[in-house]
Amino acid sequence: MRNIILGILLAPLALSSFGQELSCNVSINTSRLQGTNKQVFVALEESLSDFLNNTVFTNHVFDAHERIECNFLLDITEVASADNYGAKLQVQARRPVFGSTYNTVLFNYIDEDVKFNYQEFDPIDYSENTFISNLSSLFSFYALFIIGMDYDSFSFNGGTPFFLRAEKIVTSAQGSGFAGWEAIDSKDRKNRYWLVDNMLDSEYKPLRQFTYIYHLKGLDKMESSIEAGREKIFEAVKLLDKLYLYRPDPFMSLLQVYVDSKSHEIADIFSEAEDEEKKVVYKIMMKIDPAGGNKYNKIKK
Repeated sequence: MRNIILGILLAPLALSSFGQELSCNVSINTSRLQGTNKQVFVALEESLSDFLNNTVFTNHVFDAHERIECNFLLDITEVASADNYGAKLQVQARRPVFGSTYNTVLFNYIDEDVKFNYQEFDPIDYSENTFISNLSSLFSFYALFIIGMDYDSFSFNGGTPFFLRAEKIVTSAQGSGFAGWEAIDSKDRKNRYWLVDNMLDSEYKPLRQFTYIYHLKGLDKMESSIEAGREKIFEAVKLLDKLYLYRPDPFMSLLQVYVDSKSHEIADIFSEAEDEEKKVVYKIMMKIDPAGGNKYNKIKK
């Protein structure tokens, strides 16, 4: 488990000799396209992979085994012009569980509204305060968001400096003409603007507490004591219920992001719990995620 120096808001960084934070697999799906030269996407996939895996986003040293595992799947849905594309982007990040070979999903999100311009061998550069291209802003935003989620899982609110930097990218991209960066771009509050805005909103504090307790106090303890770890995860699940009852906004999209990442795992963990815990967790999860009801049937058995 890495040493994390907390309480330091990170200034813009000189990207120097620190180890890279991400170990990313980047894939581009072009199966929807017909009659298009797909060689350009081979170059883009390589450029994005190089950007995510070789850019230094923090001033903390990461050993090779500590790098955050993540997947980026860019699904190209349309070719609007010679160098203008529409796509969906799925982003997933995982975190190892202490003392085990198990990796838990930290973040699983689909960005439905991605548009970008790209010509073969265009550079993808990192900048928080200046909009360079939508690809640069998009992948920089999710890189910082992933790092923030990872740090939140090791210390309460530990990811705040990275969410603040992701927010800078949102601000710099506003006015670019690309969707997803402004509040008005999404009626159901599900885009990049709302993702980081809600994460930094004190009304969503229970979700940040959930991440910390669920991972560091719960999953990381299960290797030494399944019961003690599950007790903390039970405590964390009740925080989701607390937030749902409070409902800081009518759509609760951020809560659904967390549920999408953890629902199957929660069902697995509590399938072996005591009957009373099973009843409480089943009731909570069915309340906040009724559409995913089948996932929770194993809790009742």
